[in-house]
Amino acid sequence: MTKAPLVEMKGVHKRFGGVHAVKNVSLDLYPGEVVGVLGHNGAGKSVLMAMLSGALPIDEGEIHINGAKADIRTPRDARAYGIETIYQTLALADNLNAPANLFLGRELKTAWGTLDDDSMEAEARQVLHRLNPNFTNINDAVVNMSGGQRQVVAIARAIYFDARILIMDEPTAALGPSESAMVKDLTKKLSAEGIGIFLISHDMHDVFDICDRIMVMKNGENVGMYPIEDVTKDDVLSLIILGRLPEDWQPRSKQKVDAV
Repeated sequence: MTKAPLVEMKGVHKRFGGVHAVKNVSLDLYPGEVVGVLGHNGAGKSVLMAMLSGALPIDEGEIHINGAKADIRTPRDARAYGIETIYQTLALADNLNAPANLFLGRELKTAWGTLDDDSMEAEARQVLHRLNPNFTNINDAVVNMSGGQRQVVAIARAIYFDARILIMDEPTAALGPSESAMVKDLTKKLSAEGIGIFLISHDMHDVFDICDRIMVMKNGENVGMYPIEDVTKDDVLSLIILGRLPEDWQPRSKQKVDAV
């Protein structure tokens, strides 16, 4: 990893009336890194990521992108900083095909101001083939595509517009084993290209297969951030449920060294 983080969230707060949903949370993300953001429903993880994506304004704290303070108030602002979000619902238009979804709201036009369908299809084929060479039915309505193909369309839409920071919300939810494996492989491929990824997930297998680090939230607070090689699944569950690690906890990497 390089020394300069892609993202730094510093002392971030969010309140909804009397509810303090995110309390003084700091978090960073480096190029090519996958950071898992974990916690029970209501722990604050989705609210935290919503502030980074521009869906919610920050009450207190700062966001820095590539070392410079960022002013993120809307999703449009976030996209200008190279931040894209892939929601669990995917936010795809079911009646449209893959190229139309890829360019929805950002359509390519001809010199005469009409939709350039040929260019959009060619560009869509290129980016979709980069992610999945077996994806050929791009002109089908996405409602007729598999869950894995729909995820590919959503990811393609993000990276086509030069996202350097991806927020992925439960990307394998409701997918079968083979499609989940495909999405996990895609995530690894994107991180290998230097894209930084925040992964919101309840699936411990996904977390340990994909993530480089994990950050656990409980009651709006960051209760621990660790390299994935230093924790076990039981450690992560302890953080999620109790908000702390066992008193006799040692990093798993240190345990391996001691064993030698």
